Parts: sequence; C-alpha cells; structure tokens
Amino acid sequence: MPNAIYKVPVPSNEPVKGYAPNSPEKSSLLAKYKEMYNQEPIDVPMYIGGKEVRTNDKRKMAPPHDHKKVLGFYNHGEAKHVTEAINAALAARQKWADLPWEHRAAVFLKAADLLAGPYRDKMNAATMLCQSKNSMQAEIDAACELIDFFKFNVAYAQQIYHDQPGSNAGMWNRLEYRPLEGFVFALTPFNFTSIAANLSAAPALMGNVVVWKPAETQIYSAQIIMEIFKEAGLPDGVVNMVTVMVRLQELF
Repeated sequence: MPNAIYKVPVPSNEPVKGYAPNSPEKSSLLAKYKEMYNQEPIDVPMYIGGKEVRTNDKRKMAPPHDHKKVLGFYNHGEAKHVTEAINAALAARQKWADLPWEHRAAVFLKAADLLAGPYRDKMNAATMLCQSKNSMQAEIDAACELIDFFKFNVAYAQQIYHDQPGSNAGMWNRLEYRPLEGFVFALTPFNFTSIAANLSAAPALMGNVVVWKPAETQIYSAQIIMEIFKEAGLPDGVVNMVTVMVRLQELF
C-alpha cells in the first residue's frame, strides 16, 4: 500500500480565449461549429451503467435561434430507465467509494485537460448550437468555468480531507470522511453547461454515485460531458444520464 501524502497541483483560472477576427481560435471554433451544424442528425442516448440506451421515443434537438434546423434527436426514457439508472448507480457505489480519493481526483484532473484541449471546440460549438450562446459566452461557461470547476474542486476536496479535529494530550482525534448513503440526484438547468457538469461531477469526486437528468434543451452538450467523463476514466455507473423525470411512486 502506498504511504505518501499526496498534494494535488495548485489550480489557476483557465485563460479565456478572445476569438478575435482572424485569430486561430476563432477559425478553429468556426470550423467545428460548421462541421457539427452540417453533419447528419445525431442520436443521443441515455447513459446507464456505462451502456448507451436508446428508445423509440425520439425527440428533436434544434437551435433556439434556428428552429427549422434538426441537429439530431435524443432518446426520451420511461420510469424503468430511471430505476435502471438507480440500480446501476448503487451497483457502482461501494467500489467507487472505496477508491482512494487521489484516484478519483485524477479522473477529474484528466477531464479538465481533455476539455482544455481536444474537447474545447466541440463543447463550445455544442453550447452555441443548442443553447444559442455566442463564442465568448460559450468559452466562459462551457470551457473555462467547467475546467476551473474540475481543477478547483479537486483542490477543495484535498482541503476537506486535510481538515482534522484537534487533539489534547494523550489522545489522537481523527475524522474519516465518507460518501453519502444511496445516490445523488442531479437535476440541472439549460443555461449553464458548466453547472450541468458540475452538479454531477462534484458529488462524484467525493465518492458518491449520481443519477443525472439534464435539461431537455441542454442534452446536446450533456452528451459531450458524458464523452469526456468516459475518456477521463470515470467508471461505469458512477454518473448515469437519463432523459426523463418520474414521480417517486412510479418507481416502486
């Protein structure tokens, strides 16, 4: 067993790109925007226990500023899918909770690097397309703020675990932090891609498992969040994305 006391990298705010005329970042983002606008309509699944789940209830995704354009469809779920997501989360709970905190932290530091690098244009373009933000609004929200959430949350988690009670002579008081029982339900808004990701990522960082219901008008960028989580190494079932809300009595 390792016996090091780990110290995570000191976070700093992600620099905001300016997207000035003829700048490399503007050209790169515009190319990705056009690619995603003109591609064949996509089919966004639910993500339950690491599996892509599709249904016969396909619902259109369109830009608020261009209602006639069909970007794709998302798969609307039923009560049974919520039950499956809860069961998948609970099945993943103990192994994820038992994982040393630094291993969980590494997943979200990797997610920050992926978003700052190869996923930046894709996340910004999706936010522009399906939430009608301009390039600067998307850059501040979907890229910079979310990168900061991932990095600063890791630093704050380390600070929480470091905080311990004082001890008088002849005793040693120790405090062990553990995740919540059960699962966390994250219901997220349409207007901030970063908050949509953070309300599922922050509990997961602390060892919880999550059932996540994004807003119907944010599912386009929510899929990219799930892609980042997967590539960053988040285990199956830790964050499950569903596209339906049901009353509690429908689950039992």
